[in-house]
Amino acid sequence: MFNFLKGVVGGSGGGQKDLPYNIGDPYPSAWSSWSHFRGTSKDDGSPVSIFSLSGSNPQDGRLAAGRNGVKRLRTVRHPNILSFLYSTEVETVDGSGTKVTIYIVTEPAMPLSEKIKELSLEGTQRDEYYAWGLHQIAKAVSFLNNDCKLVHGNVCLESVVVTQTLDWKLHAFDVLSEYDGTSGTATGPMLPYEWLVGSQYKSVELAKSDWVAIRKSPPWAIDSWGLGCLIYEIFSGMKLGKTEELRNTASIPKSLLPDYQRLLSSTPSRRLNASKLIENSEYFHNKLVDTIHFMEILSLKDSVEKDTFFRKLPNLTEQLPRQIVLKKLFPLLTSALEYGSAAAPALTALLKIGSWLSAEEYTLKVLPTIIKLFASNDRAIRVALLQHIDQYGESLSARVVDEQVYPHVATGFVDTSSILRELTLKSMLIMAPKLSQRNLSGSLLKYLSKLQVDEEPAIRTNTTILLGNIASFLNDGTRKRVLINAFTVRALRDTFSPARGAGVMALCATSSYYDTTEIATRILPNIVVLTIDPDSDVRSKVFQAVDQFMQILKQSNEKSNAGDTAHAGSLGLASMPGNAGLLEWAMSSLTLKGKPSDQAPIAASNSVRPVTTTTAASSGLIETPSMAPVRVSSSSDFADAPAPPSPTSTDGWGEIENGIHEEQYSDKDGWDDIEPLEEPKPSSVLANIQAAQKRPVSQPKPQATSLRSKSTVKAVATKDEDDDLWGSIAVPTPKIASKSLKVKTSGAVEDDDPWAAIAAPPPTTKAKPLSAGRGRGTKAAAPKLGAQRINRTSSSGMQ
Repeated sequence: MFNFLKGVVGGSGGGQKDLPYNIGDPYPSAWSSWSHFRGTSKDDGSPVSIFSLSGSNPQDGRLAAGRNGVKRLRTVRHPNILSFLYSTEVETVDGSGTKVTIYIVTEPAMPLSEKIKELSLEGTQRDEYYAWGLHQIAKAVSFLNNDCKLVHGNVCLESVVVTQTLDWKLHAFDVLSEYDGTSGTATGPMLPYEWLVGSQYKSVELAKSDWVAIRKSPPWAIDSWGLGCLIYEIFSGMKLGKTEELRNTASIPKSLLPDYQRLLSSTPSRRLNASKLIENSEYFHNKLVDTIHFMEILSLKDSVEKDTFFRKLPNLTEQLPRQIVLKKLFPLLTSALEYGSAAAPALTALLKIGSWLSAEEYTLKVLPTIIKLFASNDRAIRVALLQHIDQYGESLSARVVDEQVYPHVATGFVDTSSILRELTLKSMLIMAPKLSQRNLSGSLLKYLSKLQVDEEPAIRTNTTILLGNIASFLNDGTRKRVLINAFTVRALRDTFSPARGAGVMALCATSSYYDTTEIATRILPNIVVLTIDPDSDVRSKVFQAVDQFMQILKQSNEKSNAGDTAHAGSLGLASMPGNAGLLEWAMSSLTLKGKPSDQAPIAASNSVRPVTTTTAASSGLIETPSMAPVRVSSSSDFADAPAPPSPTSTDGWGEIENGIHEEQYSDKDGWDDIEPLEEPKPSSVLANIQAAQKRPVSQPKPQATSLRSKSTVKAVATKDEDDDLWGSIAVPTPKIASKSLKVKTSGAVEDDDPWAAIAAPPPTTKAKPLSAGRGRGTKAAAPKLGAQRINRTSSSGMQ
């Protein structure tokens, strides 16, 4: 590098090979004697524009003007002036003599005339884009004339280039000079290089070289004339040949014509200032100009203005030129979202514009912004991201979801906003397939365990549905330990009828993961009791489920009888016709209202008034008016209802770390060790229900004693009383001796407890004593022969 700088200073550079840029193909046109090339950086390959000017004589006037242009472009900075990056001057010696070349490297741009041909805009869209471009050049000219007291001297079509974002920028500063009209002693030409300007672009006073009149004129007089020449060239579609052609106004828009005529006034002092052109001209007030202008000063707008603007933006983008939206508006939008100046509704516009991009461009330009937004603490942004996850979720890679997106999304599971919890839950349907087993089994299931006892009934219902849908992504050990407990112990006992229906449907949808033993001893006993559920929709689902599981058992029996026992215990959904692939979301909690007491208990009367439902075909959701109780008529969708108290959470989902417990029927089988939600020790009432589910009993005969009289029975019954109570319904003595179970409780006796009817069939091997406690080290209760009286008090309002 030192040798290169020494060569440049000494005037003996090695030419193009010493440039830190690669020179590519030239453009067809450029200003004056300059050549315009495409180029790339040798360091990172980024695109640039390279301008070169050559001369055989170091004292050539064109080279002197070029050096002036380099100096001016380096020192004058403005958003609408071409950005300077690098310059150098080299001398090369050939057979005919010495050749001097000046190089200027700028941001990538192409001549305006070439870009207009490339875009091929017509009608209103063409006029709007031209208005935006002229607006930018007018601001650049106003900056030079009014703020810097400089005169460009040659504003025309060739002195304007267009960047990659379709912005118009002014360059060609070779003629640019200071305005010295305020100096009374100034003599000689004010523009030393005015001879470079074509005669067709010179105003009357400049063509006459009347420097006295020029110095008496305002600083903008010469450049306002140039603006008029530029307007004529872009609307006529041809280069200006002679000054007289400016009188042909047929192609000039009517709204711009008065200002065009004032720019070309024969009296310099009466010419329109470029700043006044921007402020007053009706032509510059259109949708495109207003939209881009709003985005450029977005940080100055208040929240109400931002919200209103971004809600209208998706529809507005349909009316604007597609290329302008993609190359100009889209970068502004992504930048505003990344730096926090845009409101949440801007995400809708971002995704809509992103849908117009190719898959490669979408990955490069849209996804990085979305990934950054997931780290935002703005709740509105997080809600918007989750609401639209179906539009971009499939484009996210598994690694990005698992490492960068999920850790931020997971915070929504414990958010105080029910809307955010529900949206986070639903987003897992797209994210779960891309999560590692560490996050899926170790983190996600912990959150779902909590959501199954959420205060919002819709969230509890949709949690069950999500578990059914992501079951295929869980490993075998986790499925066996989690699914049955989640669907039976929690979902089937929920006080909200759609949650119970969801549990039944989830069991059916995941039937291929259960063996015949689990179906016969853990699933059927729990769903049969719901054949008398107060909700007709739940009952219909239960009957379908019973038929399905019975068919599985029949097929297993037939194969067993035929000697094919290899797969007898693995029949499931695949062998059963009429089952859909994915369960649909039950409802949205966005419309939940009412009090917990409004919900229908599991054993409520059948006199439930149905509520009309409306089905959203596109999303599978059913939303109902905020009335309770409700009845749902769809086989996979459920109605909305007010939130109940959280159901009993002492039945967990088991230990993920330890796999399947050896004692299949132990009440340690559950989700409790994932992350305890309540006091680990269960209530005596729950212990009674669990014990009743394991004991082989039949439906007890109806009792005439009222509930009030039952409450006076002593907590611990004698052996004679137990024999009297259970003797009439005792089952035959099993062939293999087993010990009966005894559970001591306190509280009122409820012999009509509905859970007493779902006990598992007699075990074929010797049963282990069942303890009333749930702890791993709890000592089992001493076994006692004979059926025992169980005093029950329902914790869920069951009568």
